[in-house]
Amino acid sequence: MRVSLNQIKRYINFELPAVDELVAKINTQLGGVENVFDYGARYEGAIIARVMKCEKHPNADKLNVCEINAGGDERIQVVCGAPNVREGLLVVWLKPGATVPSTADDKEPFVLGARELRGVTGHGMLASPKELGLGDSHEGILELDPDEWKPSDVKVEPGVSFAKAYGLDDTIIDIENKMFTHRPDLFGQLGVAREVAGIHNEQFVSPDWYKVFPTFDRGEGPALDVTDDAYEAVPRFMTAVVSGITVKPSPVWLQAELVRLGGKPINNIVDVTNYVMLLTAQPTHAYDYDKLRGHKLGARMAEKGEKITLLNHKTYELDESDIVIVDGEGAVGLGGIMGGGDSEVSAGTTTIVLEVANFDMYTVRRSSMRHGLFTDALTRFTKGQSALQNPHVMSLLIASVKDVSNGAVVGTVTDLHKSDDRTSVHPPVRLELDFINTRLGLKLDMPFVRSLLEHVEFDVKQDGDTLQVTAPFWRTDIEQPEDIVEEVGRLYGFENLPRELPRRSAAPAPVNRSRDLKRRIRQSLSKAGANEVLTYSFVHEKVLKGADYGTDGAYRLSNALSPDLHYYRPRVLPSLLDKVHMNIKAGYDEFALFEIGKGHDKGLGDDDEGLPREPEFVDMVYAAKKPQDGAAFYKLRRLLDQLGDDLGIELSYTADEFTASTLLFEPARSAFVSDKASGAFIGMLGEFTPQVMKSFKLPAYSAGMTLDLDALMEAAVGAVDRYRPLARFPSVTQDVSIRSTGVSYADVAAAVKDTATSFADTMEVIFTPTVIYRPDDADDRTTTFHMTFTSSDRTLTDADVRPIVEAVGKAVADRFGAVIV
Repeated sequence: MRVSLNQIKRYINFELPAVDELVAKINTQLGGVENVFDYGARYEGAIIARVMKCEKHPNADKLNVCEINAGGDERIQVVCGAPNVREGLLVVWLKPGATVPSTADDKEPFVLGARELRGVTGHGMLASPKELGLGDSHEGILELDPDEWKPSDVKVEPGVSFAKAYGLDDTIIDIENKMFTHRPDLFGQLGVAREVAGIHNEQFVSPDWYKVFPTFDRGEGPALDVTDDAYEAVPRFMTAVVSGITVKPSPVWLQAELVRLGGKPINNIVDVTNYVMLLTAQPTHAYDYDKLRGHKLGARMAEKGEKITLLNHKTYELDESDIVIVDGEGAVGLGGIMGGGDSEVSAGTTTIVLEVANFDMYTVRRSSMRHGLFTDALTRFTKGQSALQNPHVMSLLIASVKDVSNGAVVGTVTDLHKSDDRTSVHPPVRLELDFINTRLGLKLDMPFVRSLLEHVEFDVKQDGDTLQVTAPFWRTDIEQPEDIVEEVGRLYGFENLPRELPRRSAAPAPVNRSRDLKRRIRQSLSKAGANEVLTYSFVHEKVLKGADYGTDGAYRLSNALSPDLHYYRPRVLPSLLDKVHMNIKAGYDEFALFEIGKGHDKGLGDDDEGLPREPEFVDMVYAAKKPQDGAAFYKLRRLLDQLGDDLGIELSYTADEFTASTLLFEPARSAFVSDKASGAFIGMLGEFTPQVMKSFKLPAYSAGMTLDLDALMEAAVGAVDRYRPLARFPSVTQDVSIRSTGVSYADVAAAVKDTATSFADTMEVIFTPTVIYRPDDADDRTTTFHMTFTSSDRTLTDADVRPIVEAVGKAVADRFGAVIV
């Protein structure tokens, strides 16, 4: 956002401090300053002069030898090739040693001198608008009109600095746009001037054309049919017809105003619409009345497949989410973004339609992102302009068009909007003075607080220690008491607030169960060798289809970060599967990845607030290129058992009811995971279907699990980290192989565990499955457990261990007819 100090000075009634001091104050109380530059420096050596004599060059048909008066009695000889040079003309002379302004930003600026042209020496040059940086016209030199109105009172006469006469002796302060995201009024010079006054504790008074509600003249002339069929997206749509205009170059003062604010002069009508936008922050637009088919103008939502050609000469295909400005036959502009090429003002235009509209900021933002269109008007509309300022802006726009084109309003100024008599965007805010002081750590008195707010034109009423604050109509950000606190703090100066630590209770914060559980899960899985990853919540549709989820149950993003991130994932596991192949290619032969994250599934419906439910999951995938110690299922189950043990949960696994409805898991090699104590379902664990293995290029030894975090938390309620001191005595180990017929591993393991637990009062017994052997086409299965026996008070012997092994043998024999081999 470029800010002109000359513009600011026109609207304030006090002397600004030095530029460095002003910039420091803006930095701390208004917005981050990115750059400051002396704009007038490029016009040093640009002097207003009068052509006293003009004769043809003796040796060149297209050149003239001129004598000019640049102040005083001296005559200066200049050779000029412009076709419009003549005696009596007031021009801009660039004297020898001056830099041509249009080249001031070049790596090698063009510096003038005295030089000979065809035998005649010329001193400096007479400048065209292009050479002065006032547009693209270089067909002739710039002609100055001493009687033309301009903002400054510097007289246009020989010897006067061109920059001083036309306000180009300016300092430009470039403030970062992001600082003003919540303040649409600060995208105009008037709004910044008001804030500059406020942070200097000075009263600001808006000009009458902006503060007093205008009345519009009505004239006779061509009619215009105006409609607004999209009130939700276009809350206000104002138009006025101005006839009898002449399209021509803008007055020099207007060109000078535009260029130093970053604009580009085009013609008087277009320049006025841009100038009003730069001044008020409200974009405006002008149409050629005779090019509007049916003499109609309106706003509506686009039709799917509708096409439009814009001012950039590109054609765009629209859909129902775009706002379009239309005439009697079709679209003539993309609302809030850019006008159409078929209705633009041109040299032959005599009647125009002025538009001052307000557009929903979210709608135009989505349209711009979809079409890749970004304009100065869009930048302002996406900040949420106040619709209450439109009549004031229309009044200024009409007056400005009259000034530069001699036109007159015909017909009635049309104002289509919802019935609304508000004078402020939001209702008044009531708050106590103590509410402000407590939050700022200050002891400001009531008169001072009132003055701070009234300086920037808030309406403040007082009832004892209570304030009722009504924001002016251009402020869209004042909704609640905290907004007033922020405004007072900013205007007073946050750097002036006392540097004290906030008073807080020293009592410990209550334990966050969810955060504590996630910490314990991370610790358990990490120490077991798994690696935590963080992936996007958004995935490509191929990831969903590869994981057998499809896209019907997934939420699609309308403004995706990239074409590869169009859908919310229903669970975390697909994102992890998508990372396996790249890690295998990177040379990692065996690894486990886990993530704690949210899923979004349409099938879960909405919560009490009408928003999609967001269940959290603990998902993990194990992958190995070569066979390791057992099948992938059991490898991952060991990690899960370790997790359950660390959380104090005893897990159970049920495979009987596992069906193909569980999507990416292979039913014959998967299981449900439950809390053994309550029987509550926690998640799923298993190896993947061939289709999933193929889609994600998974290695042959792969498995995954998905756990519901809420269910895991319920199971872990009351569980604490179980600390056991390390035994001081050595352990005894023994491998036990059990042969059974037609019995599942789970039943055999349960029998071993029940027997081992019965000896817990004398020693600790830990058993781990190592091998499960089953001959081809046989029901016999031999399961080998590695058993570790530890006592806390003595060194064990084989005699101590033998009864336990015998008890295990008896238990499996009684239950299943199994034997120890």
